[in-house]
This record gives sequence, structure tokens and C-alpha cells, in this order.
Amino acid sequence: MSKRQSAKYKIDRRMGENIWGRPKSPVNKRSYGPGQHGQRRKSKVSDFGLQLKAKQKLKGYYGNLTEKQFAKTYTEAARRKGNTSENLIALLESRLDAIVYRAKFVPTVFAARQFVNHGHVLVNGKRVNIASYRVKPGDVVSVREKSRSMALVLEALGSSERDFADYVTVDVRSFAATFVRAPELAEVPYPVKMEPNLVVEFYAS
Repeated sequence: MSKRQSAKYKIDRRMGENIWGRPKSPVNKRSYGPGQHGQRRKSKVSDFGLQLKAKQKLKGYYGNLTEKQFAKTYTEAARRKGNTSENLIALLESRLDAIVYRAKFVPTVFAARQFVNHGHVLVNGKRVNIASYRVKPGDVVSVREKSRSMALVLEALGSSERDFADYVTVDVRSFAATFVRAPELAEVPYPVKMEPNLVVEFYAS
């Protein structure tokens, strides 16, 4: 098993939830935590514990971002006008790797980061290889012509495992997606409940 895949499954086990909704997740077979103490009866979790788990779950969902990257995103969300938790989701969903994942150019968020880093993606016709690049509404994200025949891309686009997000318009024939708008929490197709309000409380406390 690749390091990336084992990391992905480790997050699922630690959270006790199938956070990407994938059929191969080990949580589908074993809902308890990893390790020899995984099956112990769970004790009551403190408010801090709930906030920490909410942060780890949201951070892990986007390809297990580093703490520095995630905290920087939170700081930007808090600085903006409006609801900080909604701003946080909007910023996370505006990442280039998130758009590539929502457009179904790749099967997982982990693959999306790698796909961008390896230079397979164009934004408005120009190559961008920074996964955290912030896509603006109206920007067109496309797969480089040389990369369109990759099995990874063709399988992901043909998969019925997940649907396209409403805020990303995809033209499958041209391997292009337009980021229509930054979404609200209710619009994001998370397979599990995300609680960005608890993430805000974690950083604000």
C-alpha cells in the first residue's frame, strides 16, 4: 500500500468515519479506532476534544494539509467580512487541488495535489503547479492536452462514485471546469458532517 493511501486510511480510522465516502475505506468494515485500544468504550469527549476532532477531520479531508497551511487559511477566513466558518469553507474549496477534485479529473484529493504539483493542470490556459493556488470565480481549470489520456483522469471522469459540485461547471469533452462561485457549507458535497464552527472555536479559544 502506498504511503499516501495508508495515510488516507489512517485518517479515516482515527476519525471513525469514512470522510471521503469511498467504498474501500476500512471504516466500512471496522468502525472502531486503530491500534490495540481501538475497541475500548469511548469516554465522554471534552469541548476541546470535539473542536480538535472537527479541525483534524476538515484538515484531513483536503489532503491532510499541514497545520501551518490550515492555520493560515483560518487566519484569512477570520480577517474577511462575514461568517468565519463559511469563509473558511469558501477558501478551502477555492484551492486549485479542491477544484481539480470537484471536477472529477482525479479520484481523490491526495491525487489532486499530486496531479497539480506534477504540472498537469492549466488555469485560464497557463500552467499552475501550486496545489494551494486560489482559484477565482470565472477561472477555467483544465487538464493539459498531453495529460488527458492518462488512465487516472479517464477513470475518474467515468466514475459514478460521486457527482459534480453545483458551483463547478464541467465540460467533460474539453477536460475543462469553470469555478462558478465560492460555495456555502450547505452546498459542499461532504460525505460526512463537517463542523467548521467548531474549528473556529478551536482557534478562537
